[in-house]
Amino acid sequence: MKKKTFFGREAILERLATLFEKSTASLVTCRGRRRIGKSTLVKEFARRSRARFIKLEGLRPVPGMTNVDQLRFFATKLASQVGCEKSVPEDWYSAFARLDAAISDRQRTVVLLDEISWMAFDDITFASVLKNAWDDLFKTHTRLVLVACGSVSSWIRDNIVDNKAFVGRRSLDVVVPELPLSDCVKFWGTRAKRIDPREITDVLSVTGGVPRYLEEVNPRLSAAENIRRLCYMPNSVLRTDFDDMFNDVITRKQKYVARVLRTFVDGPKSVSEVALAMGVEKCGDITDAIQVLQESGFVAEDCPVNPETGAEIRERRFRLKDNYSRFYLKYIERNKKVIDADAFSFAALEELEGIDSVMGFAFENLVVNNYRELIPFLHMDGALVTSAGPYRRSKSKGKQGEAGCQVDLLIQTRRALCFVEVKRKREIGREVIDEVDRKVRSIKRPEGVSARTALVYDGHLSPVAAADGYFDAIIHFPKLLGLET
Repeated sequence: MKKKTFFGREAILERLATLFEKSTASLVTCRGRRRIGKSTLVKEFARRSRARFIKLEGLRPVPGMTNVDQLRFFATKLASQVGCEKSVPEDWYSAFARLDAAISDRQRTVVLLDEISWMAFDDITFASVLKNAWDDLFKTHTRLVLVACGSVSSWIRDNIVDNKAFVGRRSLDVVVPELPLSDCVKFWGTRAKRIDPREITDVLSVTGGVPRYLEEVNPRLSAAENIRRLCYMPNSVLRTDFDDMFNDVITRKQKYVARVLRTFVDGPKSVSEVALAMGVEKCGDITDAIQVLQESGFVAEDCPVNPETGAEIRERRFRLKDNYSRFYLKYIERNKKVIDADAFSFAALEELEGIDSVMGFAFENLVVNNYRELIPFLHMDGALVTSAGPYRRSKSKGKQGEAGCQVDLLIQTRRALCFVEVKRKREIGREVIDEVDRKVRSIKRPEGVSARTALVYDGHLSPVAAADGYFDAIIHFPKLLGLET
């Protein structure tokens, strides 16, 4: 029996399913990090809808490739699925007209234009032609969902989502995130309940919730052996994927954007701090690079709201949210030549220099990226979350200046601030209470706003700390994985 590898995404699938309740065609944009499962999601939507599925994709651009090559591939792919002619269309409007002729209103149809930015890479008129093809051809169908999909999220945003020419035409914009923790565990199957949860946590700290990477996990093997096979063997998935992914989704100033990305490896930074780390003046190029990294799924913004005033934080901070990218830049990239020579010796994570700090960041990332899964444990169901993310206040200048404060995860609602401490240590003692209490007391809450405290941990929690009663919620990480009641 084939191993099942599609898990979760139920909320997105439900939103897509409602499109077939309409009597008109729907145009959908689908964005997200490479390997996140966008194409698989659309295919699953078509399967559940019992719809005809037509997938057309762009060719990865290489030097010398032209628009004719893209059109030829489009025609070949279309002909293989619908039986139409294979001749190269004169232009994209002709190509879309050929696709339109293959669509029947007698059955539901899902058309996926995958890696759409690749289709368009040598034709600046592509988006305009697609808009005209939608108006003239595709929107006349009654049972069609047309999905424009790609990993270069910035292209889709600039050319479709934010393009005024498409105003009123899109039915849905889907941004596909990493899988939540409870779905990640399903890749281990029934073995998940029989192994030490730390094995799963270690693998997720390297892969994040990226389905393509999790598909490569062998549940029969230890975390160390899975990581060795994924990262430290020639041509292994995580040895090669960073360069492929980065080159495919960063279309402008790749080397500059890579320099910006590297500044986040050891912790969150503001634009000013990025400039300082790079040894350059603060400039718009850094801001543009960060925006590209955000769109591509590498970087996320920290807590955007000042908990003391409720106003937006003036100088925003950004963190490297992609667990795989951090691990790659810290521990794979520097060893590429040795790995490619099949000479890298790896037996356990503990052998890697500074791994405790890196895995601490990774663990924190997993919790922050999945903060919504925490809400039921925090007794905050039904409350509108106005802001969530790591929060940092720098120490004020001067002898009497305000002390600095750093909260791993601060969840804000209109009536409460929830201070979430995230710990990955073998032994966690009562000192964690004093640590969090200092943070709570250092933030001046607005009138009518309560402070709540929570601890998410991986390791052994001292019975004294557990029984103290200070924390409103204590969540052992395996609970978030669905492995503990």
